[in-house]
Amino acid sequence: MRIFWAALVIFVADQVSKLAIVFGLNLREIGDMDVFPPYLTFRMAWNKGVNFGLFAHDAEIMRWVLIAVSLVITAWVWRWISSSKQPNMAQISAGILIGGALGNVVDRVAYGAVADFLNMSCCGFENPYAFNVADIAIFAGAAGLVLFASDAKSKTRKTP
Repeated sequence: MRIFWAALVIFVADQVSKLAIVFGLNLREIGDMDVFPPYLTFRMAWNKGVNFGLFAHDAEIMRWVLIAVSLVITAWVWRWISSSKQPNMAQISAGILIGGALGNVVDRVAYGAVADFLNMSCCGFENPYAFNVADIAIFAGAAGLVLFASDAKSKTRKTP
């Protein structure tokens, strides 16, 4: 159940943030909006690829390939975490990853690309890339799985 609730919270947060900023603030037309420069800027980007626009092709087939890959990975993570005894933090991490992945899947289905709008720079480094809440969740969820998931096959042996 932890997986479901974590996924739902992230999915809703991602979709609400995109609706509020991209459409509510009309960022899709404005393009850029300084919030707390240079640390936080809203910068509209429609990402047709994966992270940093990798594999971004105009071919419609790539959109559906990325949707399919996201859904397969999501199903695999859900099954893996659900079918093995994992710590609470691993279950929550899986839900966070799944919620983010599904948020980006909805964008690809609805708009043909992922709506990215967050841009952060600091300390003389100007970041040219934009991202969204789902991207943060995917990264955080994957990191959480690396840190908290246990290998169900490994057993601790007591030494005599």
